[in-house]
Amino acid sequence: MDIEKIISELRFKAVRSSGAGGQNVNKVSSKVVLTFDLNVSQALSEEEKLLLQKNIAARLTTENILILNCDEDRSQLKNKDIVIKRFLEVIKKGLYVPKVRKATKIPKSVIKKRIKDKKNVSEIKQSRKKPNID
Repeated sequence: MDIEKIISELRFKAVRSSGAGGQNVNKVSSKVVLTFDLNVSQALSEEEKLLLQKNIAARLTTENILILNCDEDRSQLKNKDIVIKRFLEVIKKGLYVPKVRKATKIPKSVIKKRIKDKKNVSEIKQSRKKPNID
């Protein structure tokens, strides 16, 4: 995965931000909308695309397009930086493959020790009982 190549494939659109902000919100397009088309991407291999389709399926549209928004700041440049960082985090998490768990076998010596200890505790409890005089 080449980060610079992926960033060059991103499309940005500046939109007027919603919410409070007075006159500024009506004049300035500070909200940034990032779109990334997974099918068209040249920076990702086919295996990476399939992995992303599986892992971030909830974030993708039906056409496999990832859309992220940012309107946290009043500056369009800062919002663009924030949305790029978010995008890279989503991609890294989507490409993460967890290690395969290896089932471990309990050693025979551990099993023998546990049974021996159980017998020992059982004998101690048996010795505490009152003797049967019948």
